[in-house]
Parts: sequence; structure tokens; C-alpha cells
Amino acid sequence: MIVVSVYDILGITASADEETILQAYRTRVKEAHPDHGGSLAEFRQVRRAYEHIDSGAPAGEFESATGTNHHNNTAQDADVESQSSSSSVSASADTTDKTETLGPTVEYLDYRVLADYGWEITDPDLFAKADAVELDIDAHGIFVVEPRESLLEAAERYGFSWPYACRGGACANCAVAVIDGAVEMSVNTILTQGMRDRGIRLSCIGQPVTNDLQVVFNIEQLPGLKELRLPAEQFENTRTDNSS
Repeated sequence: MIVVSVYDILGITASADEETILQAYRTRVKEAHPDHGGSLAEFRQVRRAYEHIDSGAPAGEFESATGTNHHNNTAQDADVESQSSSSSVSASADTTDKTETLGPTVEYLDYRVLADYGWEITDPDLFAKADAVELDIDAHGIFVVEPRESLLEAAERYGFSWPYACRGGACANCAVAVIDGAVEMSVNTILTQGMRDRGIRLSCIGQPVTNDLQVVFNIEQLPGLKELRLPAEQFENTRTDNSS
């Protein structure tokens, strides 16, 4: 029986520190993405492995929780099956790969790191530059948006703390710059046409309408947007009052 550990999936050792784990995940999740030569199953396995380690759960629980052993046993059994049986399994797997797909994939970059490297948000190779340096996963990486999810909701599901205030499209706290791809907003009451032409969207009500997306977040301090911000504390107090 072949057992692949949670550490093997990320290419690290059990003694790896938090920073090493983050960097390994950032590298592996990109390699595993179907658009980069990986597969849906591999992408999800890498994501689950990182989430498992990050949660502090015992490493030994990962194989049984994800069915890794079953997968490897199936692969071994397939070597001794008849040709007709192998063909049937292969056809079934092909059908699964074609019918099960990822949602829109978002590559994100934190605006706050641009100044550190002398980059401009208008640089045509901005994301290529980000790929070439070792940024923390909070600052640069990818995530997948599920059906009916906004960009903000997807980022939060992955554990990121993107800025927001009203969550209803009434302020620019959650603004992002769409560098590549397209995002549609359910409403727009504050962004000017000029801002929209520059690719500015609100992540709290914005949903990807293309399979791949590149966005820069934390841009709420840019000229024009800064004046449209609201104090987040105002909404935190409102939520606290409603829950009490």
C-alpha cells in the first residue's frame, strides 16, 4: 500500500515552519492548476493538504479523510485487471474529467507590495513580476470562486482578510482593480464611468464572468476611491448591535 502524506503533497518536511509551508503551498497550488498542466483532483488535493496543516490537525488523519489510500489501492489494482476492465475505468475517468470543472480562477496581488518593488499597477507584466519574487500567500496567489460567490466571499472562504465595510456596494472599501478578465456587479451606485473604464470593481458584489481573472486588491487608498470609503467600524458596530 502506497501512502502519500500531507507533507509529501506540498513537498515539505514535517518540521517545516509556517513561512516554508506558505511558500510551498503557493508554488504547488499553481503547479497543480489545470491551466498550468495539473488536474482538478491534484489542485483540490493540494488545497486540502494546506488547509489540513493550517488547521493544526494531526498529519496522520489526512489520508483517511481524503481517500488517498483508496486512490492508491485502485491504481495498484488497475495494473492487474483485464484490458477490458481497464478500458472501462479509463473511459469513466475521462468522463469525470470532462464533466467536473473548476470555477473561475482568480490570481490576486496586494497593491501594498507594489511600492516595495517599484512596480506600477499599469505595468503590463505586473503579475509576471509578482511570480518572479517570493511573496507571502496573503499578498499573491490564486483561489477559485464557487457559483454565486462574490470575489470577497471567495477570498474570505480561503481565509484572507480583504478590506470591506458595507458589503452592499455603497462604498469603495472593497474596491479591486481588474487587470485581466471581467467582473460583473449586481449594482453600481458609487463608481464613476471613468473608474469602471479603468477596471475598478467592488469585490463585495462583483462576480467573475470569465474563467480566469487577475485582480489587485487593497486599492481603496487610490485617488478618487479614498473619498468613497466608509469607516468600517460603523458597520462593525451595527452588526454587534443586531446580534445582541
